[in-house]
Amino acid sequence: MLEPRTSVRRVEVITERRQFSADDKARFVEETLAPGAVVSEVARRHGLSPQQLFTWRRQMRQPVAIPVAPEPQTFVPAVVTPSSTPPERSPRQRRRLRKAPEGAENSGIIELEINGVAVRVGGGADAATVAAVIHALKTCT
Repeated sequence: MLEPRTSVRRVEVITERRQFSADDKARFVEETLAPGAVVSEVARRHGLSPQQLFTWRRQMRQPVAIPVAPEPQTFVPAVVTPSSTPPERSPRQRRRLRKAPEGAENSGIIELEINGVAVRVGGGADAATVAAVIHALKTCT
């Protein structure tokens, strides 16, 4: 007849994650880099797993991106001269206008006039650009 083993094992249950500061992590990793150091011994001494120390070592080898403050945006002054003559059209634009039905030469074009400044916006312009131009014109006048 065999006798049951009477050995008792101690089990530690961790209910919450421990947080280590950057200084602590750096100190633990530095210990693993010392000549003759064994990662598993360093980990055991600090209650960590060796995998955690290897992860921290890999993360510390990554280059650190230093945030750079964006430069303030500045506007370039624009000189607008009123024109009484229509703008010169390229040969391609003239061909397209000849092919278009009568009265369609201005289709898709938005024309704005704010305090004597006229702006023509083509049909392919996105809404954000048009809004930015209108805002800039309103604030400049």
